[in-house]
Amino acid sequence: MIRRPGFVLAILAGLNLLNYVDRTVLAAVLPRVSAVHDKGGLGLDKLQAGALATAFLIGYFATSPIFGTLADRAPRLRTRLMTVGVLVWSIATFLSGRADGFWSMVGARALVGVGEASYAAVAPTLIDDMGENGRSRRLAIFYMAIPVGSALGFVLGGFLETKVGWRGAFQFVGAPGAILALSCLLIFDRGAEEHSKHVRPAVLKMLAPLAKQKLYARAVLGYAAQTFALGGFQHWAPTYIEGRHHFDLDRANYVFGAILVVAGFVGTFAGGAWGERAARGLDREGAARAHVRICAISAILGAPFAFAAVLAPSAVLFFAFIFVCIVFVFLSTSPINGAILGAVPIELRASGMALSTFSIHMLGDLWSPPLVGRISDATHSMTLAMLLLPAAIAVSAVIWLRREQTAG
Repeated sequence: MIRRPGFVLAILAGLNLLNYVDRTVLAAVLPRVSAVHDKGGLGLDKLQAGALATAFLIGYFATSPIFGTLADRAPRLRTRLMTVGVLVWSIATFLSGRADGFWSMVGARALVGVGEASYAAVAPTLIDDMGENGRSRRLAIFYMAIPVGSALGFVLGGFLETKVGWRGAFQFVGAPGAILALSCLLIFDRGAEEHSKHVRPAVLKMLAPLAKQKLYARAVLGYAAQTFALGGFQHWAPTYIEGRHHFDLDRANYVFGAILVVAGFVGTFAGGAWGERAARGLDREGAARAHVRICAISAILGAPFAFAAVLAPSAVLFFAFIFVCIVFVFLSTSPINGAILGAVPIELRASGMALSTFSIHMLGDLWSPPLVGRISDATHSMTLAMLLLPAAIAVSAVIWLRREQTAG
């Protein structure tokens, strides 16, 4: 069994990286997937192309509460739930490369979401069980998978598409997760025995009180607005750069991927260090409030640069502005998850993470990719459609800041 916290964290962070590679590769090859049948694609319009992201999210957020409550009610099952989740998302990513039409691709992407939901609900609770000291730093390492994995998804997707086609890209990136899934079974779950002693109410009685906690609700609502923006940018950025600035798709993937990994790395670790310092000496609720304030500041700083990126007259300026935006927005990565974990009772953390996952996607990026596509189809202006996304970052700042002031 793997007992050392550093090794456990390395496994969880590595699998989370694969999670985001599998999630992001679709955006990297989306123009090729959408191409007409004569060019090897599935013949999708922009609304259908955006709906592929929605299919993933339906599978993701609809099953998150199920996995969260299972993990809280039966803590000894946590590593097994993660193992099944990694296997499912990896196999489904492979099957994405076998899709022969819109609906088969929708089914494959929905299954990717189901698999990732299990992992996302459970893994942060294992990290939280490693102790109060250093929690923000550990969460920062774990959530570095968002920019690094997303960047690898863009870079690998763009590279593999030129070598083996978009179908081969899905099959290539899906294989490693299936091989590494069994590593979850080797993790010693240090919190399983202790948390098994807590009495668990029925599922609905576990989830309902969470939404009534003002600190938790404030954190999640702001996170949902930010997720709306990030989901839309992630899904459409390479397509937007190619169309507006006549930038080669493979180059757009490489540059955007490099920006994600560097800016995301800087922002995530800076946010983790900031959150660690802000929470020092505070109880769980006090630390959660401090983390929400950090999130508000990050959104205030990031929104103007998001607007500037969308309106930039050249690809170079787009990349420059989006780099700064990503640094500021990713400052909130560790703090927002620390706030969510700290705002709920310890015995309901997996349920809290799962309900958060359900909420941010139900209210957030479930809608942004197809909505951007629909506005673009209706107005024949991708720029106008993309302006919806920086506006959502500004909304997240208002929610976090104004509600935090109301709370005192």
